[in-house]
Amino acid sequence: MLRYVYAHDLNKHRDLARSMFVDRADQFKARLGWDVSVNALGEERDEYDALNPLYVIWEQPDGSHGGSMRFLPSTGPIMVNDVFPELTGGEMIRSPLIWECTRFCLSRNASGNVAGALTLAGLEIMRNFNIAHFAGVFDRRMVRIYRSLGFSPEVVGTIGEGRDRICLGLWDYSAEAYHRVAQRAGIQPELSAMWFDRSFGGTWQPDPVALTG
Repeated sequence: MLRYVYAHDLNKHRDLARSMFVDRADQFKARLGWDVSVNALGEERDEYDALNPLYVIWEQPDGSHGGSMRFLPSTGPIMVNDVFPELTGGEMIRSPLIWECTRFCLSRNASGNVAGALTLAGLEIMRNFNIAHFAGVFDRRMVRIYRSLGFSPEVVGTIGEGRDRICLGLWDYSAEAYHRVAQRAGIQPELSAMWFDRSFGGTWQPDPVALTG
């Protein structure tokens, strides 16, 4: 199932959160060789985890992490502006209608539909929070994956060549994309909406702490 959890509520899901950060270390440090920091507990965390992001987490039947993504509004600090300004030509992305998506992570034990479920969750956030675009930085291996999930971005900036090439993409919300991704993920929209509503107690609203900056 999908859970939507703000960082300040991760303590309510300690085992799930810990396994998410450990899986992030496994994917980004061990498997991909990124220059990321891993703490003494084997967890990958960075300064953006301290900004009360919204996490989407696929929870396995045993309660462990199967996959996750991290979202922050562009009205505050985001990686695109702080780390990759060359991808925007030095122009800041800053709008209440644009959120950044980072740390797309899959557990080694994730089933085949988890990536699709996470993508659908992103569209669920866009649909409910009235977000027009997601921004995100990705490498070339992700192009095929996004296409297979039915939600490809518009590439608005690139740097590097070959294996080192990275891109900045903008994803646009549409009802057509929402239903297409749901179909490819094998998840009924009604079930997706129920998971979202359950995470926010049935009376969700964007967290005001996350929306300031």
